[in-house]
Amino acid sequence: MLDVLIIGGGVSGVSCALILGSAHSKPFAFDKKIALLSHQKASSLQDALFNNAYGIEAGKLGSELLVESLVHLSSVYPHIQQIPNEKVLKIEGENGNFSVTTNKNVYYTKLVVIGIGAGNPFTIEGLEEFVMPHQKVNPEKNRIQLKNHDHLVKEGIYVCGVLAGWRSQLSIAAGSGAAVATDILTLWNGGVHVQVHDSIKK
Repeated sequence: MLDVLIIGGGVSGVSCALILGSAHSKPFAFDKKIALLSHQKASSLQDALFNNAYGIEAGKLGSELLVESLVHLSSVYPHIQQIPNEKVLKIEGENGNFSVTTNKNVYYTKLVVIGIGAGNPFTIEGLEEFVMPHQKVNPEKNRIQLKNHDHLVKEGIYVCGVLAGWRSQLSIAAGSGAAVATDILTLWNGGVHVQVHDSIKK
């Protein structure tokens, strides 16, 4: 049984994983089992070129970031399991006891984070009731989002990035994934708000 399964290896999903990973030394997070399903074929980053993203060198390709971010995650936070080349087909269950079925396996997890793209149709069975037209994308683009309140779709299931209803900007997606991670850390910390920062200060 995992504590968190993150679906999506793009900006929001990996950002969520990085923040969760960075809390590994905290007493409320050190024993948590976290996994990332890093399927990326439909990521909009595949064709992206970045000249306007904070902290990223001008001319950086999104396809490079997709690879580099997963290498970064595995090198700095190796306790987070990365599961490549699996596509999620179905989510079933309730808070604390979800089953996530992919094209290859079934995973059991207490919490789910969905950080995939907002393409239509939405292909994960079990969440159809939450699918709605995207509210911050031009209608002709035919994008969708999942109904949510501050990233929470329903108890135990979070959504981040464009699928949460945000605009398609790298820094917005990264912030959305980080917000979900800090919400989960706060949950694990008994409701006491959590931020996780590294510092050069002693």
